[in-house]
Amino acid sequence: MKKIFLIAGILSAIILSACTNTAKENKQDTNLQQTETKMQTVQKTINLTKAEFLTKVANYEESPDKWVYLGDKPCLIDFYANWCGPCKMVAPILEELAEEYKDDIYIYKIDTEAEQELAAAFGIRSIPSILFCPMDEQPQMAQGALPKDGFKQAINEVLLKKS
Repeated sequence: MKKIFLIAGILSAIILSACTNTAKENKQDTNLQQTETKMQTVQKTINLTKAEFLTKVANYEESPDKWVYLGDKPCLIDFYANWCGPCKMVAPILEELAEEYKDDIYIYKIDTEAEQELAAAFGIRSIPSILFCPMDEQPQMAQGALPKDGFKQAINEVLLKKS
């Protein structure tokens, strides 16, 4: 009889510790989700879908032969993928620049995996690819990861027309 109570006690302890670990894991998952949510709300760059691109940047379906920029200030568009190492290096730089130039330009991001049709329309073959869209001029494409000072120089010269 004592053996039965002892075994039952051990089993209860194991079940309780498993439940406790599950509760701790659930709490950690909740904390991770809250951190991810905070990171998303801090994001200064703007993710675009194809539909948003057509209304905010250029409707290349309506005007396939002519570039007509629809924005009210210049923009920089980062064509990226989540698995891309250089894209991951560029992302925090673009966040800093989005804050620094928030009154002067938009910084958009397009996930080439999710928006394959849009990436194909612009002939994106390597990432990161950066499209600079000045007001009333043709866009210019740059490929590869740029350092922050390279981005700043391009923003000032191509988008803001500052020497």
